[in-house]
Amino acid sequence: MKKVKYGVLGLGWFGEKHCEALAAIPNVELHAVCTRNPERLGEIQKKFGVSKGFTDYRAMLADAELEAVSITTMWDQHTAPALASLQAGKHVFLEKPMASTLADCDAIVDAAHAAKGFFMVGHICRFNPRYAAAKQEIAAGKIGKIISMYSRRNLQAWVGASVLDKIGPIIGDCVHDTDLMFWFSGSRAISAYAQTVKVGSHANPDLGQVMYRLANSASCILESVWCLPNNSPFQIDERLEVVGTEGSISIHDTHPNLMIVDKDGVRCPDTTYWPRIHGHLQGALRDELAYFANCIASGVKPTVITAEESREAVRACLAAEQSAATGQVVKL
Repeated sequence: MKKVKYGVLGLGWFGEKHCEALAAIPNVELHAVCTRNPERLGEIQKKFGVSKGFTDYRAMLADAELEAVSITTMWDQHTAPALASLQAGKHVFLEKPMASTLADCDAIVDAAHAAKGFFMVGHICRFNPRYAAAKQEIAAGKIGKIISMYSRRNLQAWVGASVLDKIGPIIGDCVHDTDLMFWFSGSRAISAYAQTVKVGSHANPDLGQVMYRLANSASCILESVWCLPNNSPFQIDERLEVVGTEGSISIHDTHPNLMIVDKDGVRCPDTTYWPRIHGHLQGALRDELAYFANCIASGVKPTVITAEESREAVRACLAAEQSAATGQVVKL
């Protein structure tokens, strides 16, 4: 079996998760890793047995053997490495959100169309089997025309505190459900209204609530609270409800599909996105990266999500953030 020689650029918590997932995919070789922190670089190289480590992504991209790269830096540091990777002829998997401005999104979309390598943004929820099953039912016309959608994606305070100086809950998490709602409905937002609440001392608010009106007239409400009590038995409270003219769909993930009670209390570990099963990482992240790797190996362009769809989710979320800042409805 030919293995895709793969690199990971950005070795924070999620970059390491990418390494774990890639290491569990049979037709992938974790070929190189890159971070500006030499100590962290050595740690990841040792953990995953990666011989090639770089502190400059340009040097990594100069490696002729490298075929594909995951970019897992913070969202406001996506553009330069994404453009450089595409220009270097690599296949590029870019984590969401695509970029921090629409101008940067446009530059990435244009570069992706001009590149010889494949490009895909990591909207992991499209690989969650529950959302994928919902999409199939909706596409088959089972619930008629969508008229309403409601989402909740709420996290414990310690998770929010770890990123709130870098990104806020609307673009950080509502981008997931924005993309899902557009995907399910086949429509886009024509207006956005949002409110936020700041509880702590971080740069961004602790919670955001968004309302979209879609071009197909559907009404959407999105909630993302990043300050749930730290003793909540679950790390994430995630759900999505879709109402149509002829039926409805309700998705409830990831609490409490597995609940463990022991001497330390109650906990509900993840069973969807990156659970470890039989000693290997499984779940939606692995499936998403395996899909991308298989597209590379077979020479078939990824189609589960397009660059334009990812850009549209960023556009709507940025409009929602503008609404929260101004108190006004923003027209798209």
